[in-house]
Amino acid sequence: MIKNIFKSLIMIFFLTIGLGGKSFSQELKFFTIGTGGTSYTYYPVGGMIANAISKPPGSRECGKGGSCGVPNLIASAVSSRGSVDNVNAIISGLRNSGFAQSDVAYWAYTGTGTMEGKAPAKDLRTIAALFEEHIHLVALKKSNINSVKDLKGKRVSLDEPGSGTYVDAKLILDSNGLSTNDIKAEALKGKAATDALRNGKVDAIFVVAGYPTGAIVELASAVDIKLVPIDGAGAKGLTDKYGFFSQSPIPSGTYEGIGEVNTVAVGAQWFTSAKEDNELIYQITKALWNKETRKLMDFGHAKGKTITTDTALAGVGVPLHPGAEKFYKEAGLLK
Repeated sequence: MIKNIFKSLIMIFFLTIGLGGKSFSQELKFFTIGTGGTSYTYYPVGGMIANAISKPPGSRECGKGGSCGVPNLIASAVSSRGSVDNVNAIISGLRNSGFAQSDVAYWAYTGTGTMEGKAPAKDLRTIAALFEEHIHLVALKKSNINSVKDLKGKRVSLDEPGSGTYVDAKLILDSNGLSTNDIKAEALKGKAATDALRNGKVDAIFVVAGYPTGAIVELASAVDIKLVPIDGAGAKGLTDKYGFFSQSPIPSGTYEGIGEVNTVAVGAQWFTSAKEDNELIYQITKALWNKETRKLMDFGHAKGKTITTDTALAGVGVPLHPGAEKFYKEAGLLK
């Protein structure tokens, strides 16, 4: 309902002001991007990409201070509970597209792994691989939590069910010989999670996001924290069993007062439905990788610099949308 009201207001706006005496209401296209919590990486990156692919009527020309997006397209980033929520919203038609972790999307598409027993999301399609997401296990510096196994008996926020973080946190516990029965599990997200940690309501929180993520930057500036390593036999077992995970450190200085920490990472990818128009997705993909968009990526968010055509197809386990596939073939990135 809110989505429809938003569309109506935008259309009324353009009908009212007109542009050069013309009505553009019939040409307007709307495209939503499901992201994540507003305190994490998906949301600002989604906003950056939405700006890059949008080109409302009356915009300046591409290369002359205007957007190089899809003509008459208005894209918007929508906050959500995360990966699982976004995949479900795409398949149900609630959203046009969304970000999701590569592991969550593959399991949803195939009906395997953590999605075993559920109907495969056969209409799920990939637009692009975007960036690496690192699993952050955060505790107060003064705590005695120095490994995943130290979480036993502790109050731990796994994020909300429906998020990729919730899925991955359970896998990490399992790879270290623990389950949700061994901890006092909480389902907190974003600022609610970091506030609970700061105020001593929980002992540790899991966050899966591209670094640096705003929620942890803010937390580290307010209180002394530590990033608990996710390494050793537990990490190796996880990466050996699931090809989506890789062992990858968070560099020193990413967060105030914290040195390099070993952890594991997954890929953040952009998905849509097979039912979306081929030409529209082709134009969106083309706009995403336009050289002018590069400027937005480099300065719009810290993770933007890592979103490049070099890794646009890295770790893609769900079929490309035909529109995206057409672009990658034209660009020589796909045979």
